[in-house]
Amino acid sequence: MDLRLDQLRTWLDALPPAHGLQPATLRPASNDASFRRYFRVDAAAAHGGALIAMDAPPPMEDCRPFVHAAEVLARSGVSVPRVLEADLAQGFLLLDDFGSTTYLSRLDAASAPALYADATRALVAMQVASDAAAFPPYDRELLLRELRLYPDWYIAKHKGVVLTDAERATLEAAFGTILSNVLAQPAVTVHRDYHSRNLMVLPGERNPGILDFQDAVNGPITYDLVSLLRDAYVKWEEEQVLDWAIRYWERARAAGLPMPAEFGDFYRDFEWMGLQRHLKVLGIFARLYHRDGKDRYLADMPLVLGYVRDVVRRYGALRPLAALIDRVEGDGAPAVGYTF
Repeated sequence: MDLRLDQLRTWLDALPPAHGLQPATLRPASNDASFRRYFRVDAAAAHGGALIAMDAPPPMEDCRPFVHAAEVLARSGVSVPRVLEADLAQGFLLLDDFGSTTYLSRLDAASAPALYADATRALVAMQVASDAAAFPPYDRELLLRELRLYPDWYIAKHKGVVLTDAERATLEAAFGTILSNVLAQPAVTVHRDYHSRNLMVLPGERNPGILDFQDAVNGPITYDLVSLLRDAYVKWEEEQVLDWAIRYWERARAAGLPMPAEFGDFYRDFEWMGLQRHLKVLGIFARLYHRDGKDRYLADMPLVLGYVRDVVRRYGALRPLAALIDRVEGDGAPAVGYTF
């Protein structure tokens, strides 16, 4: 028996008739790594024939950040679903339906250039419209708390490795080095999960449809580009990532965003930001498996770990972290690569 689903149907049934809702047609649309669930429900033709009902059960979830972020991002001109109805106390929202075609399902060598061009255009628009007061700061405390998911959940829980005092000190020193870089970057609106599972393919200039933005913050300018180009769910060759990163850098400079004058400096910041993100993601994927019983993210761990190891082997300041990761992974591979 699904009490929440019954409550959602009752709520939908009481909404204004103008929506043309048919609660009996309610069916799963998607779910994510949180407690939120999404359902599709038939609706009036004026709504495209269907809408999305979000179930975000209190107290585990709070709909207010989603509603706020939807309003802020819509003003920047990007495509986000409208909140048509809301019951914040119960945790129910009625939203536009952006369909079921994700970037991830459509991406291939032929489609990627146009899709990423649209995603980059939307990202720059979102960043240009940044308002530091609109979202919480992506500050040192939050960034460090995210990094510590890696030792707590990935190293200790998932790999079963006990770090020595010296290794813990090495890890903390590396975290400090990483944060010195990312906190020095210009701050803009950051979606925090701007990747292929949260971008929907829409027609024409509306592309992409942007979802899952409720955790938006004001933080490092490279963060969302890393989410997009070093995606945990799809891998591109380094030459292709460089090409798309250069295109973003050029577009961002033309739009007046604060960009380093040299692309090499920008790409270094991009890589260090990616290191923070991917260490965090390893911890999150491990937590989803060990705490929440969600094993579908285990298959994505090798790609994320590969991103981490590529970066730590590339920079001299990260050599101690590279050696520690080699020990955690148990392969004893030498930490070699470019030195910057």
